Amino acid sequence: MVPTLGHLAVRMITNGALDRTVQNWIADEHSRSTVKNTIAVLVRVMEQAVRDGIIKVNPARVTGWQKLYKQAEDELLDPRALALPDWETLVALADALVTASHDQYRGWGDVVVFAACTAARIGEVSGCRVGDIDTNQWIWTVRRQTTPAPGGLTDKGTKGKRARKVPIIEEIRPLVAQRILSADPDPDARLFTGPRGGRISTAVLRDATHWDDVVTKLGYEHLRRHDLRHTGLTWFADAGVPVHVLRRIAGHGSLITTQRYLHPDVHKITAAGAALSAHLNVLRAPRSLPSPIVKTR
Repeated sequence: MVPTLGHLAVRMITNGALDRTVQNWIADEHSRSTVKNTIAVLVRVMEQAVRDGIIKVNPARVTGWQKLYKQAEDELLDPRALALPDWETLVALADALVTASHDQYRGWGDVVVFAACTAARIGEVSGCRVGDIDTNQWIWTVRRQTTPAPGGLTDKGTKGKRARKVPIIEEIRPLVAQRILSADPDPDARLFTGPRGGRISTAVLRDATHWDDVVTKLGYEHLRRHDLRHTGLTWFADAGVPVHVLRRIAGHGSLITTQRYLHPDVHKITAAGAALSAHLNVLRAPRSLPSPIVKTR
């Protein structure tokens, strides 16, 4: 509760702020009991504020979050369903978000493309520094993420509390190289920032690009910023990356979570059926009898 709402005065905690906070907790995969218990604490705190005359109505009595949680659980069972289909769709999304943003800031599109192609969280993209990029081997060492905190945004360790290495594919290397040049040689400079040099969060990206309106017009009204990560992991899985390698790229604590991205698509299922039929046909094929042995005297 403190990292997400602790920087706000009680009077500034609105129903909308709480709804977005609960949605972020769910998206960050906090357990159902964690969300439930945290809301209970919020209700008691805000109820006391009502008694003290600080606010008139308790905004923490959030309703409908259980339905959102169930929806998130269903999505996580099949995260592939949340992925963008191909590279062209990703580029079209990035371009549309740039067009919709104030002053058409190209950096928003770079963040979106980079996040999808590295299967990273937006907070991890924001926490990326120039020194984290190895341009010899084109590998990004993910060391930190930017998260909400009292007083604003702050950097902390990754969700798994350990660094991990992620490949930077050829398609985005020019983008990364240009960002490094723009950031000067300072290894501590952020690779991605807002138009005024500020830190980026999923909420900042959403508001600055009019995300909800853009994805709705493109036919992806349910697409969230976190689904860029689902996109990258799905693409890695479809490319044949072994599950143990995919798990390290994703930074998953559980192998079960990674295996959800390995569900084959329709073409692979059809191919599997054809392969089995071919195998059974071989087994059913009549076998030729050996030629009789003719004894000679």
